[in-house]
Amino acid sequence: MQFKNPELLYALFLLVIPILIHLFQLRRFQKVEFTNVKFLKSVKLQTRKSSQLKKWITLFTRMLLLACAIIAFAQPFIPNTEAYNDSQETVIYLDNSFSMQANGNNGTLLNESIQDIINTIPEDETISLYTNDKTFRNTTVKALKNDLIQLTHSPNQLNYDAVYLKGKQLFSNAAAATKNLVLVSDFQQNESLLNFEKDTTIQLKLVQPKSTLVSNISIDSVFISNATSETLDLHVRLSNQAEPVDNVTISLFNDNVLLSKSAVAIEDEAEAIFTMANNKAINGKITIEDAGLQYDNTFYFNINSKPKIKILAINDAADDAFLNRIYTEDEFNFKSFKLNALNFNLIPEQNLIILNEINNISNALKTALMAFKNDGGKLLIIPSTKIDLNSYNQIFRDLKLRTFSKTNSDEKRITSINYNHPLLANAFYSKVTNFQYPKVEKSYRFASNANTVLSYEDGSPFLVGNTHTYAFSSALNSDNSNFKNSQLIIPVLYNLGLQSLKLSKLYYTIGQPNSIAIQASIGQDDILTLDSEETSVIPLQKTYSKSVVLETEDFPNVAGILNVKNKESILENLSFNYNRAESNLSYYDLNAFTDTDVDTRLSTAINNIKSNTSINALWKWFVIFALLFLIIEMLLLKYLK
Repeated sequence: MQFKNPELLYALFLLVIPILIHLFQLRRFQKVEFTNVKFLKSVKLQTRKSSQLKKWITLFTRMLLLACAIIAFAQPFIPNTEAYNDSQETVIYLDNSFSMQANGNNGTLLNESIQDIINTIPEDETISLYTNDKTFRNTTVKALKNDLIQLTHSPNQLNYDAVYLKGKQLFSNAAAATKNLVLVSDFQQNESLLNFEKDTTIQLKLVQPKSTLVSNISIDSVFISNATSETLDLHVRLSNQAEPVDNVTISLFNDNVLLSKSAVAIEDEAEAIFTMANNKAINGKITIEDAGLQYDNTFYFNINSKPKIKILAINDAADDAFLNRIYTEDEFNFKSFKLNALNFNLIPEQNLIILNEINNISNALKTALMAFKNDGGKLLIIPSTKIDLNSYNQIFRDLKLRTFSKTNSDEKRITSINYNHPLLANAFYSKVTNFQYPKVEKSYRFASNANTVLSYEDGSPFLVGNTHTYAFSSALNSDNSNFKNSQLIIPVLYNLGLQSLKLSKLYYTIGQPNSIAIQASIGQDDILTLDSEETSVIPLQKTYSKSVVLETEDFPNVAGILNVKNKESILENLSFNYNRAESNLSYYDLNAFTDTDVDTRLSTAINNIKSNTSINALWKWFVIFALLFLIIEMLLLKYLK
């Protein structure tokens, strides 16, 4: 037994007072004369023994009464656990990802957990709490209350290994303290296994609130197909996490104007198609009606007006008609000049420059091309059959391409396609294995096979390329190759033309790295911003003479349509959507963690932690005993004769 106020036990010395009073009677006795002394002596002899016994019992009762009162004020208690005397540290992880929007018995899973913290933990108790995007260290519930009430869902979900490591870092270095780490999450399944490294210094407690949500339909993606000069088809893909649904309503908006509605039946997946006018700028929003998670019921996209891509061909070749057939007027602004008639002032204005079978690359042309490349332009080099090897290798070195090592006069077939190369990403619906292999008569061999896009049957490169520069290993004229007549030339050159101007996509995903090229010429000190009615974000950006490349990942962190602004001027609009990974309703089974406490309510976990520091208070019993002894004394004095 322990005492909260042990210093009060010194008052037990007061028990000496009733003993002294009992032993030393301060009251004087008066003598009274009686005629029959013999009778008085007999009465005195009969009552002496009973009187002494009554006094001793009364003394003992009074001492017990006083002792119980003193001990009650000292507040005795018995600890429930051996760890009572250790200091306690509590760190709580509160998952505020979108999957915690699922409903529990008393609101969303996130709100349930917030209420458990507010209602269960004393206001002045020191704790540390962290979420996916915020950290509160060594604070109290009273100080946290407003932040918890205003806590919003985060688009960024920390992986559980990072959650565990971050929680351990929030504890102090006190070796004697009992450290309680409470992880509150629905523990949504992902590709990796759920595993927590054992640490004997940490008391790990897992809280997995149970959701009543049994179905969720989400808008997964949007893409365009069958685009013509007048119309395009907008495809909307949905996914379902539960039983089939016969009727899901899909609405298409331009700003806040309803353009069209559709309804689909869905099992696991479904697709709706909207036909829209082409060449019209649209700030699109797609919504569905679903009672599940709310964040994935809205999808934003943008169709901005497209500038024509500027392409310049510099020729020594006799024929460049194949380039005219690929780079048509509806999408490209294609120009072609002989080298001796070229105006060098046109070079900086282009997005893509094609050197078409030039025999010798002069220093003046090389200097202009390097300045063009350093300013963000793209370059394609098609060698002739009679090149000046030194001039080519010199520009290859400056462009960080592999040089030509030697000439090969043997016929070769082009047989291999690198489908993973960025130039051909999404260019083919499936891998092509039975196409008619084009061939070349004379070619040059690159010193390395790095960055190969297309290759010969012996593995040597036919087309190589890096971020800004591509080069063929042979001439493409009809006398040397039939590549111009193969099905490969269109996806290769067409994609190269499209990628030379990074047009903004229909939408971007928050939490993923995005590189967005904005076609604008701005001042040296100007900065582009992403603005909405509620927020304004300054992203990382690189400025070139004709464009500005914006780099985004975690910011902006709110889905919607943002204006790209230069001061007050709107350049174009961009759409950002939340990652749909949180739409999954599959969860880990925590029963596999046999050495870890697992609960379904945070309040239960907090009460279990409190039980380690709680006590069995005994002061009430001693108050009862004191009252009992007081009653006994009164009864003794009244009834014991």
